[in-house]
Amino acid sequence: MNLQFDGDGFLLNPEIWNDDVAVAIAKEDGITMTEQHWAIVRVIRRNFEEKGNAPMIRTVCRETGFKLKDIYELFPLGPARGACRVAGLPKPDGCV
Repeated sequence: MNLQFDGDGFLLNPEIWNDDVAVAIAKEDGITMTEQHWAIVRVIRRNFEEKGNAPMIRTVCRETGFKLKDIYELFPLGPARGACRVAGLPKPDGCV
C-alpha cells in the first residue's frame, strides 16, 4: 500500500481512506484495531464526511460513550494525532 503523508504524518489524500488504510496507519502507531477503536474512528470519519472537519472531542465522547481518558488509552497519541490520523483526516486545525 503506497500511502502519502504530510510532514506531521497525516494522510495527504483523505479520499483514499478505507478500513485497510486505517489498519495500516494504526499499525504504524502500534495500535491493533478493536471494536472500541472502530467506534471512535467511525464517529470521526462520519463527522469529517458530513462537515468537512474533525469533531470536537466532546462529540466523540458523547457519541461513543467513552470518557476522554478511554480515548487516550485506545489512542495514546491522543484524539488528534492518534484517532484523527487513523481516521485518515488531514491534520486538524484546532482543538479536537
